[in-house]
Amino acid sequence: MAKKIGFWGFPHPDLTEKYKKLYPDCEWIDLDIDFGHEKTKILPASYCAIIKNIITNSLFYRHDLEVILAPIGKDKCDSGWFASALLKDMGFNIVESKFEETTLKRKPLISTSNLPLRQKVELITKNVVEDTTPQFKACKPRFGFWGVPPNDLSVLELFPDDTHLYGWCRCVDAKAPADLELEMYVDEDVPTVFYAQAFCAKMQLAKYLANKYGGLYIDIDDVATNSTRAKIEAFIELR
Repeated sequence: MAKKIGFWGFPHPDLTEKYKKLYPDCEWIDLDIDFGHEKTKILPASYCAIIKNIITNSLFYRHDLEVILAPIGKDKCDSGWFASALLKDMGFNIVESKFEETTLKRKPLISTSNLPLRQKVELITKNVVEDTTPQFKACKPRFGFWGVPPNDLSVLELFPDDTHLYGWCRCVDAKAPADLELEMYVDEDVPTVFYAQAFCAKMQLAKYLANKYGGLYIDIDDVATNSTRAKIEAFIELR
């Protein structure tokens, strides 16, 4: 199996460029993603599914990982910091970083494009390491999705293409993952679903903003239930 560089969140761009040059033949793997491996029992059952993915994937690929780039600051979360400490204690080669600048590196163009919502999110996360930009046009938002990339990406397929991204996804699109002002921004007249991963501190922001702007608050643990999907579908249809 090919050697890999693991990462989560948005590693400092200087580190990303450094390790792309140091290991030009390595495959980069986003440890946040649920690849279907059996979840680790190291963490509590009631815990963020994304952090579970990080630990699970690290253990699954441990003999292939040259290094793990680990954001541990406001650009990720305290749980990312703790995950880094656990993995270091288990013998992984961890390089920690904090990327907390709030100056936007570019306009968040993908977030406001006419691409399908799932494709928007996948392209933004892919561009953490690469910088590929397919052809697209800006669109006027009919709906909004606020939050982080869900563990269950299929939820994004419930939304029409003219859905704008807000929250941490838009921050990563702008290459400013710790910009709290941008993370809290939404277009007030756009019906928006405010999503948080269950057991994540961002639930606090999502619930507050949903109340403030009259949006729909949802949190999902692992895979979206039929009830949650029905709520989203009803919100879209009624608005």
